[in-house]
Amino acid sequence: MVGCAARADAQALSIAQAVDEALQHNLSLLAEKTALTIAEARMIAARLRPNPVFSFSADHLDALGTGFDATNNGGPPEIAWRVDVPLERGGKRSARIALASAVKSAAEAQFADAVRGLTQDVTLACIDVIAAQASRTLLAENLHAFEELARVNRARVTAGSLAPFEATRSEVAMLQFRATVVRADLDVAAATARLRVLLGRLPDDPLKITDALTGFAAEPAPALRQLQELARQARPDLRALQLAQARSVADLRLQEALGTIDYTVGAEYRRQQGIAGRGNSLGLFFSTPLPFSNRNQGEIARATAERTQADRHIAAREAQIAADVQLAFHEYVTTRELVADIEGALIQPATKARDTSAYMYRSGGTSLVELLDAQRAFNDAMQGYVDARAGLRRAATRLNAAVGMEIVQ
Repeated sequence: MVGCAARADAQALSIAQAVDEALQHNLSLLAEKTALTIAEARMIAARLRPNPVFSFSADHLDALGTGFDATNNGGPPEIAWRVDVPLERGGKRSARIALASAVKSAAEAQFADAVRGLTQDVTLACIDVIAAQASRTLLAENLHAFEELARVNRARVTAGSLAPFEATRSEVAMLQFRATVVRADLDVAAATARLRVLLGRLPDDPLKITDALTGFAAEPAPALRQLQELARQARPDLRALQLAQARSVADLRLQEALGTIDYTVGAEYRRQQGIAGRGNSLGLFFSTPLPFSNRNQGEIARATAERTQADRHIAAREAQIAADVQLAFHEYVTTRELVADIEGALIQPATKARDTSAYMYRSGGTSLVELLDAQRAFNDAMQGYVDARAGLRRAATRLNAAVGMEIVQ
């Protein structure tokens, strides 16, 4: 029993714990994380210098049995060892390192943006689960009230103080609420299944979110201009584009460096074994390409165009961020006002009307139709309140994600 209780407690998560679990086990994020390893490997490759080339040759060998002598003057056989060393010019290695560093920084920013997106998705999924659970709890309480009402009406019919038709109507209303509870159970199951996928859990893994919609403090948000400025500084997707711009600049410098010709110097030791005697010699070599046609013009033009493209992507993303923040800010402010209006002007009157109708119905002062109308009005008010609280949590989550940092809690 203790083990079962511990397992149940282990499955109860707050929203913050769910986000932490997703950051550790979400499969898509783990795949995105491999980009950091790839970028690190590129950095290692960029630091490497060209390898020297070793050559061995054996020439003029009497392998066909001619027989080298003074008459045919064949040979002499030669054996040579040669080493060639490429000499990179134009700062190619430093340009490669700068490009790899920019690629790595961009990969880190893209991963941070993936974390931002996953945090938003998990938080919204948790809110969906909490809202579905709250709706299910509300409907279950209503169902319990109508089950009790149906039981009392059956007793009243038996006692002869109530017409059977009235008891049947209360039974029908109770069954309608029971069907609504079943649909609410399906909504909870669907929301929980979506959350399991984000957390990287198995489909049958039990899961429960402990946070409640009423525990959320709807804080006033800073001014819109301030939020937009914060977003321009904090959004990792914009940072990734800025680093992509730096990468295009580094790529352009690398392509310009690649247009600079490289030299190759070498040294050779040659051994000759002739009929008149033996000889040793040393050779020195120098080679370089002649850049008459290919000076890497195409890649330089490509890198230049990518730099212009990066500038335009940054401008477009800044405009999109400003629009995202404005929309999220408007949604948050509007929803916060709606929650305040519901709490101040709707919940208490709807509850009082429901309780009064239930009391009057039990005392015979009103009909079942009036009780059902009061109950439905109460249900609509409470469901609207649940939806508004969930909408406020979602709006706060979207505002935080739009800014790129936690603004409201």
